Amino acid sequence: MVTAVHPLPARATADPASPARTGFEERVLFSAAQDGPPGEYSCFRIPALVAGPAPGTVLAFAEGRKGNCGDATDIDVVLKRSTDGGRTWGPLRLVDEGDGDTHGNPAPVVDRATGRVVLVTTYNKGRQDAANCDVPCDRTPHVQYSDDAGDRWSRPRDLTESLRPRGWNSWYATGPGHGIQLAHGPDSGRLVVGVNAESHDGTRGTANHAALALSDDGGRHWRLGAVDTHPIAPDGTYRQMPSELSLAERSDGSVYVNGREQNGTDLGHRDDAVSRDGGESFTAPFRALPDLAAPMVQGSVAALRPGRWLLSVPADPDRRRTMTIRSSYDQGHTWESAEQGARVTADWSGYSDLAVVSPGTAGLLYEAGKGNARDEIRFARFTEDWLGPRTGPGPTTPDRGTAGRNGADGRAAPGAYVLGGARPTGGRWGGALVLDGVDDSVRLPYRDTLPLGERDFTATLWFRGGGAPRGEQPLLWTGGIGGAPQVALRWEPATRQVSARVTAVSGPGPARTATVRAAVAPPGDGRWHFVALRRGGGRLTLTVDDGASSVPGVPGSVSRGSTFGAYLGQKPDGRAFLSGELDDVRVYGRGLPEEEVTAVRGGRAVGRPVVWLPLDGVRAAFPTRPFP
Repeated sequence: MVTAVHPLPARATADPASPARTGFEERVLFSAAQDGPPGEYSCFRIPALVAGPAPGTVLAFAEGRKGNCGDATDIDVVLKRSTDGGRTWGPLRLVDEGDGDTHGNPAPVVDRATGRVVLVTTYNKGRQDAANCDVPCDRTPHVQYSDDAGDRWSRPRDLTESLRPRGWNSWYATGPGHGIQLAHGPDSGRLVVGVNAESHDGTRGTANHAALALSDDGGRHWRLGAVDTHPIAPDGTYRQMPSELSLAERSDGSVYVNGREQNGTDLGHRDDAVSRDGGESFTAPFRALPDLAAPMVQGSVAALRPGRWLLSVPADPDRRRTMTIRSSYDQGHTWESAEQGARVTADWSGYSDLAVVSPGTAGLLYEAGKGNARDEIRFARFTEDWLGPRTGPGPTTPDRGTAGRNGADGRAAPGAYVLGGARPTGGRWGGALVLDGVDDSVRLPYRDTLPLGERDFTATLWFRGGGAPRGEQPLLWTGGIGGAPQVALRWEPATRQVSARVTAVSGPGPARTATVRAAVAPPGDGRWHFVALRRGGGRLTLTVDDGASSVPGVPGSVSRGSTFGAYLGQKPDGRAFLSGELDDVRVYGRGLPEEEVTAVRGGRAVGRPVVWLPLDGVRAAFPTRPFP
């Protein structure tokens, strides 16, 4: 049975924003202030976007949350339609009413053969407060469809028997975000949607599951295909929790899956996997992507064209802000870094979904706000010209440490990337780099040998302050940010100190932090200052020039779970930069004895450092390979 979907009463939709740059325009598409009767919805979350079936048709889905903005409140699935490629939009429509329960996690997909739009969602019993669903949470998948481009929708039908094994009893979620229809190979025409789930034995969680749901008849019948299961240890730790999966099909017919990583011990907040048999199985377990800077949040993948894929996800590795579009020129094998991507906004930003709305033009539906990522859902429309051409990693400076070698053959890697225009100058030992405090920094490309883990370590460097430093002055930062495992050295001009912050985690956590500070001469004294941080014997010792301070250390790994970055002169979220000069930066995977620290201070070679950046010069960027 198909029922009509009636437009909900709505205030006038905001006018489209003026393009900030050529080929980019944006508008607020969903917000509590403009959509529905006053007070009807507290907020809109969880965007999902599909283009088609007719040319120019774009369907934007969201959760309309009533009473409060909690994840388990009374939630409707709502829709707005565009018939001109996202330039203008119709009023808010109700697709699936929660009626006191939670109906959400929209995952739409279009069957190109019939024009049917299939929408997979997840239900659970709602609650009046803003708390989460109790654990274990009984959640069930449902499906409905539209045969007239989203104007009318069938009644939802329960898919629990076919898509939720009995043991997946603690959590279950479809999408959110668009599914795909395969276009290549023997399974051409198959619909594929990502799902994730958790198991519970009545006392504790026992396993995480990432899976693909498959339909070979246009969405009428569904079954589970590929499944990747990660057990949870008795102490509550686990390697990975791939969830909120986004899919794209490669030219060879394989299915690429990129997901959110949530609190696993593997490094990274994103992970991916591949299926080469139409979604029936994964070729290998999900792998974490430690150097893809992002917070723990859902993201989206879409193929703008075969030679350029897009990934939408915030670039701040700690918080949901700075929505950025990163490109892949090898269909998801590698992705641009955050600084190479195209920034959509510096505002708070969260969940997102991408769709190609016309040849060479993409649409992005994403959560955003000036004060909170839940304030509104925006729609941005942008062209490939706005994204810009492919760029290489830019100039580099040599890394003489073991982390600067390729693991496979031991040859020298390209080095550390010199960003923002940092320029050479005379240093304490040979050359050095001048950083402008605005956007200059040095970033080390990820290597398996770079994370320090649970080892003792020593980090040393020379710095000279700039004339008028403002705010945080990061010197060296490895690991995560916020409360994540990390090692951070900062200069604090206002208090005339250097500080070292070490955050480590052991077992199920929580993470613990130790901070040690030592005095340094005031900024502008024109002197080079030597800094050495050592972890060893259960203590942290910070040496600055001829003075030293020591505090009890924190046991555990300083590089676990979170996105992993290694930066000189920059905070990983890109919101603080050093104004000054750096020289001879080294990191050792052991605590150096005093005599070796003295040798390093004298500029001599000591042992085999993990990182050794003399910063004696900058190499020009090497060329990139074009892709079709």
